[in-house]
Amino acid sequence: MNNRDPENKMNTATGLKPWRVILAATIGNALEWYDFIVYGFLAATISRLFFPTDDPSAALLLATLSVGIGFVARPLGAIMLGLYADRHGRKSALNVVILLMFISTAMIAFAPTYQQAGIWAAVLIAVARLIQGFSAGGEFGSATSYLIECAPAHKRNFYGSWQMFAQASGALLSTIVGVMLFEVFSQESIDSWAWRLPFLVGLLIGPVGLYIRRHLDEPEEFKKVQGVKVPLSKVFTTYPAQLTAGTIVSAAVNVMSYVIITYLPLYAKQTLGLNQSEAFKALLIAVLLRMALIPMFGMLSDRIGRNKVLVVGLALFTFTIYPAYGYIIDNPSFYSLVLVECWFAVLIAAVYAPSPTYLSELFPVEVRGIGLSISYNLAATVFGGFSLFFVTLIQQWTNSPFAPAHYCVVFFAAAAVAILVTKPKVVSSEKIQPSLEGNTV
Repeated sequence: MNNRDPENKMNTATGLKPWRVILAATIGNALEWYDFIVYGFLAATISRLFFPTDDPSAALLLATLSVGIGFVARPLGAIMLGLYADRHGRKSALNVVILLMFISTAMIAFAPTYQQAGIWAAVLIAVARLIQGFSAGGEFGSATSYLIECAPAHKRNFYGSWQMFAQASGALLSTIVGVMLFEVFSQESIDSWAWRLPFLVGLLIGPVGLYIRRHLDEPEEFKKVQGVKVPLSKVFTTYPAQLTAGTIVSAAVNVMSYVIITYLPLYAKQTLGLNQSEAFKALLIAVLLRMALIPMFGMLSDRIGRNKVLVVGLALFTFTIYPAYGYIIDNPSFYSLVLVECWFAVLIAAVYAPSPTYLSELFPVEVRGIGLSISYNLAATVFGGFSLFFVTLIQQWTNSPFAPAHYCVVFFAAAAVAILVTKPKVVSSEKIQPSLEGNTV
C-alpha cells in the first residue's frame, strides 16, 4: 500500500480501505431497493394472496397501494433516524437501519396468506411494510452522509455514485430473481409458495451488512461537529430552498426508479400484451447497462461538474420520454422494449450518479443527515412510493397508454429547473443556534 496516496491512508474511516467504506455505506441501500422492487414485481401475485376481491382491478389497486403503504412511515423514520445520525453518529444509525430491514423482510417471507390467516395476513404485510418504510427513511440520509464525508474532495461524485450503483445492484439482483422465478416456476407454483423465495434471498443480505457495518468508524468531517445538536425547527427555517430543491430532485430520482423500472413488468403485460418474463429480461439488460454507466457518469461529474450532468440528463429525459413510449406502444415487442429501456438506462445513470453528492452538499455536516433524510424521503413517500398506484389509477381512468410518461415528465422538468436556480447554503453552526446539550427537536 502506498502511504503517499491520501486515499490509501484510510484516514476517512479508521482501519478501512476505500472499497470497504463504499461497501459498508451502500449495502443497506442495495437491500432496501431489492426488497421494494421485488415487492413491486410480485404485486399481482400479492394482490391475489393477501388482498382478494371479486374485482381483479380492485385487487391490483390494493396491491399497488400496499407498495405505497411502506412509504407512510418513511417521513417518521427520516426525522428520527436522520436526527439520530447527526447527533449520535452515522455508524449507529446505519446498524439500526439494516437490522430493521432484516426484520421486515423476514416478516414478509414467512407471512401467512389471506386463506390461512384471514384479515390478519393483510395486517401483517402492512406492518412489515411500515417497518420497512421506517428503516428506509433513515438509510439514504445516513449512508449517503457517511459516504460523502469519507470521500476525497475531488472524487465526491464518484464515491456518491456508488450509492446509486447499490440501488442498481439491488434492482439487478431482484430482476435476476424475477427472471428465474417466472422461468422456472409455473404461475400456480408461484402463487402457492415460490413467491416467498425472493424474500428469502433478501434475508441473506442483512447479516452481511450488519457484520460489515459493525467495524465502521465515524468520518473525520463528522467528528469535527459531533455533539452539535441543531433543533429540527431550525433546519426548516434556515434551509427552505435547499429542502425544496432536494425534494424535487429526489422526486425525479424516485419516479425513475418506480415508474421506469418497477412498473415495467405490469405495464408490459397489461398495456403492451407482452409476458412478464420478457419484461424481466429487458430489465436485466438495462440494469446491467445502467450499473456499468453509473460510476462513469460519477467520474464525468467530477471532471465537468455535477449540475451539468444532472441538467442535461433530465432535459433529455423530458424531451424523449413521449417518443420512447410511443415507439414501444406502436411496436410492442421484446426488442423494442430492450431498445427503449437501454436508452432510459443511459439517462437514469446520468441522473443517478451525481444526485447523492448534489443532495448531500445542499446541507452542512451538522444537519446533513436530517436534511438529506427529510428531502429524499418526503419525495419518496409522496411521489415515489405511491407512483405505481397513481399510474395504475390514471391508466384505468383514462385508458391512456402514455400514463407513465404523463406522470414522469412533470418531475423531470421540475428537477432540472430546481438544480438551475438553487445553490447550496453552507451556514456555520453558530448562525443556526444549535443546542450542545440535550435532545432538542
